[in-house]
Amino acid sequence: MEASTSSGTRTTRFMMEGVGARVIRGPEWKWGKQDGGEGHVGTVRNFESPEEVVVVWDNGTAANYRCSGAFDLRILDSATTGVKHDGTMCDTCRQQPIFGIRWKCAECGNYDLCSICYHGDKHHLRHRFYRITTPGSERVLLEPRRKSKKIAIRGIFPGARVVRGVDWQWEDQDGGNGRRGKVNEIQDWSAASPRSAAYVIWDNGAKNLYRVGFEGMADLKVVNDAKGQTVYRDHLPLLGEQGPGRPGPHGLQIGDQVNVDLELEIVQSLQHGHGSWTDGMFECLGTTGTVVSIDEDHDIVVSYPSGNRWTFNPAVLSKVQTPVSAGTSTATENQAFAVGDLVQICNDLEKIKLLQRGHGEWAEAMAPTLGKIGRVQQIYHDGDLKVEVCCTSWTYNPQAVVKVASSDRSMPGNNSGERLSALLKKLFETHVSGDVNEELVKSAANGDAVQSEECLKRLDADVNGVFSGHTALQAASHNGHLDVIKILLRYKADVEIEVSIF
Repeated sequence: MEASTSSGTRTTRFMMEGVGARVIRGPEWKWGKQDGGEGHVGTVRNFESPEEVVVVWDNGTAANYRCSGAFDLRILDSATTGVKHDGTMCDTCRQQPIFGIRWKCAECGNYDLCSICYHGDKHHLRHRFYRITTPGSERVLLEPRRKSKKIAIRGIFPGARVVRGVDWQWEDQDGGNGRRGKVNEIQDWSAASPRSAAYVIWDNGAKNLYRVGFEGMADLKVVNDAKGQTVYRDHLPLLGEQGPGRPGPHGLQIGDQVNVDLELEIVQSLQHGHGSWTDGMFECLGTTGTVVSIDEDHDIVVSYPSGNRWTFNPAVLSKVQTPVSAGTSTATENQAFAVGDLVQICNDLEKIKLLQRGHGEWAEAMAPTLGKIGRVQQIYHDGDLKVEVCCTSWTYNPQAVVKVASSDRSMPGNNSGERLSALLKKLFETHVSGDVNEELVKSAANGDAVQSEECLKRLDADVNGVFSGHTALQAASHNGHLDVIKILLRYKADVEIEVSIF
């Protein structure tokens, strides 16, 4: 599939914020039934470029689609990405704040709905609504719902039958590869990512929660889908048509560092009608904060080291410039990461627990990653890093990792070639588990024909052994390693095993 050339630039922030969104086919869809059919749901996995996005459909198919110039997808639900509208509340279900798309009545004063209530026909169907995709984005006025078509959505919803999916990393909780379970309920993987997980009861009696959208992950694949809510298809935004996080008329955008450096009396006066002034806001004077959202009135929500968030009239804020002095190493300088960089995780348990607060948090399952080398997979709009390390992916505070090699494999200092060689050796060693099937699948995926055959000669090797949901033949085929494929077929690899999409 070829990506269209963009007539306008999509920002990196839009790409990061879009990861994890739940989507359906859009108005310019021309890809047959890759998605499973009209109304079937998938998850945005990552962006190949500002014009092209990778989606994993609930049926397990993965492919690239256009999100600029031509629009193949509609955003069904962005709550899974963590997008929220601070200071708002759904006037029907009382969700506070509203996560995902905000729907504001154009005919009633200060009346808002969340997506579930909007598509659930709450409030007056004759009233027109504004669609507000992200804080600070332009309002889009829509036709009354009573005149609009509704469609049923299908996929991983209560009642669906599922098996393990592309991102499965939960060993044999399901009873083994290919075993089935039933979705009982859609839940929140975390408080900051609503509707991003499914609670499954497996046929072996085990029960647990699995990611369906959280950070773009798809732990499950549907084998018998179920019907979800009906939605007003044409009211849904197109993925990519409106890049969130663009600078407002005040020049500030999410992620900017800001100060309040005016006289107190002036600040108090300017705050009238913009969230007002309270005594608790004295902490803002002389303290640098970070812009975390911009509401539809262009007021600025700023987060402070204390964890408090305050809403400001943009006129009271000044953007902090952070020049780096020659010879000085700063946190900002150290956080100049790029996708593909190799990083080493902090090996101080107590320190990393503190650093992870508000940055993906700490989980005990992360303990094996301490001191290990990983690779940056994504950089989120707030600077946090998604790192693949020890065969899993975790979100880290950028201050909890140290860059040891850039995405182009360059390293500072002398003898960089020798250091990089040693580093890559260490990286490989941290991923070796002693499991011959794991080694075989990884060798096949990397196109290492010699190592693949060495693995196959071992008595405990299984040519059809599965690691991370894939056989060696599937891994080699996906990456086009013909030499490895020939070797695997010589060892009687089974070509009929169901393919899992990477």
